[in-house]
Amino acid sequence: MRRVFYGWVVVAAAFTLMFVGFGAAYSFAAFFAAFQSEFSASRGHVSLLFSVSAFLWFSLGAPGGLLADRLGPRRVALAGVACLVAALAFASIARSIEALYLTYSVGIGVGVGLTYVPSVGAVQPWFTRNRAFASGLAVAGIGAGNFLVPLLATWFIGLFGWRSAYQALALLVLVLGGSAALAIDDDPARHGAPGAARTERRSLPGATLGEALRSRSFWLLYVAGTLACVGLFVPMVHLASYAQDAGYSRAEGVALVSLIGLGSLAGRFTIGAVADRLGRLPSLALMYVGLGAMLVVWSLSTAYSMLALFALLFGAFYGGFVALSPTIVMDLYGARAVSGIIGVLYTGPGIGTLVGPPLAGAAFDAFGSYRAPILAGAALSFVAVAFVLALIRRTRAAAPA
Repeated sequence: MRRVFYGWVVVAAAFTLMFVGFGAAYSFAAFFAAFQSEFSASRGHVSLLFSVSAFLWFSLGAPGGLLADRLGPRRVALAGVACLVAALAFASIARSIEALYLTYSVGIGVGVGLTYVPSVGAVQPWFTRNRAFASGLAVAGIGAGNFLVPLLATWFIGLFGWRSAYQALALLVLVLGGSAALAIDDDPARHGAPGAARTERRSLPGATLGEALRSRSFWLLYVAGTLACVGLFVPMVHLASYAQDAGYSRAEGVALVSLIGLGSLAGRFTIGAVADRLGRLPSLALMYVGLGAMLVVWSLSTAYSMLALFALLFGAFYGGFVALSPTIVMDLYGARAVSGIIGVLYTGPGIGTLVGPPLAGAAFDAFGSYRAPILAGAALSFVAVAFVLALIRRTRAAAPA
């Protein structure tokens, strides 16, 4: 019997870790109204819960990646799963919005930070020709979690209330996430991959983290991601409330957030074919154009059919962007410090996420409308395109004739 290539096991494990981690994070939309009601909090205040967690998981991607490079992804991912389970369990007994910052925001942020980048980085050494496809499959776990877990959380809340719903999610993360963390590995030689030889990480080809940080290409990519992510997570937090303001039910609003996840699944699975035709950096520019255009569509829409179309297409561009980023890092800098470089790169989106959703909530609290922050997010996505185009020109100029 032919032995299964363990690289696909790693892809499945990475998919599962991202499914439970980001599913727990993006289920926030299902709990938004409960937090407002339970703690008498403004939208700006409640949305900051998500932004703090997202800022932490993006910021902790750097140390998480460095730890994975040093200790291996399995140990780091197991620690991340433990943080996720603790976050959900302790959030279920929180008695104030401040307690949720210490439980939900910190725990989810640290947990995702210790699972996401190590998982993405672990996939890269297993593949060469199919790397973009494999990365797309792995990060599709984010889209699957974004699609399914908010709907599951809404169902749990209807059955048990929001506190018991968090306890049920904690159990789900423990079982699925713990199993996946035990299976993750970034060493093909350990599993007898054809042609693989046991090597020390420092002897792998590619740039060190310091060399990457000293390159102009890294900072062009960094600024582009920061700008685009100011608007990227606004719908994750506010789309459900936007729909309720337009007269739709809470379940219909959460379903729109889930449609973003469904669209992102399509984007992650199809981006490989697009990137093969256009190139990975031009494809990234296209994703930023699409995100900006869809935010403009959102600002003009109140009909549910248009909001659903926006959610699906926005999700597709978002999914393509997330799937391309680690592969572009591998293309530019090689395998030597791929997890650490990806981790530092993701601090930029963390800054964007810390800014966007809270300001959108504060704008609504002040003016009763989301239009201005949505259009500001669109404008920044278009500016991000200019930085990617500059990176393309720089890359082409440096290529051998």
